[in-house]
Amino acid sequence: MTRGQRNHNPLNIRRESGTHWLGQSRQQRDKEFVQFEADLFGLRAAFRILRSYLTVHDLQTLRQVIYRWAPPEDGNATRTYVELVAEYTGISPDALLRWSDKQKLISIVKAMAWIESRMENIDNGLLDQAYELAR
Repeated sequence: MTRGQRNHNPLNIRRESGTHWLGQSRQQRDKEFVQFEADLFGLRAAFRILRSYLTVHDLQTLRQVIYRWAPPEDGNATRTYVELVAEYTGISPDALLRWSDKQKLISIVKAMAWIESRMENIDNGLLDQAYELAR
């Protein structure tokens, strides 16, 4: 199992002081990444962050979202990350995104979970539920 799988944190959301997520495990043994009680809560947190990117930070494209999520200055291969998500989802890196684009966002989170944690075949019902909980 990957770290993201063990932590029920498919997108490897980092721990930040003062942030407490719904479904966050009581004991946080991983010093860098949040541990959740179930994948549902890790996926919900990912959707909450994406919602914030789109509605609060006014990021409008897949490229902008990924550059914020995995910036090159943190040692990420951000351009490759964008290309992989675009290829996996069929969404152009510069296509406009909105929070109401539920199916697009579900496919993006699914692709990111594969890249971040090698999680394949995440149930679409689970992703749908996580999206709805993130509202």
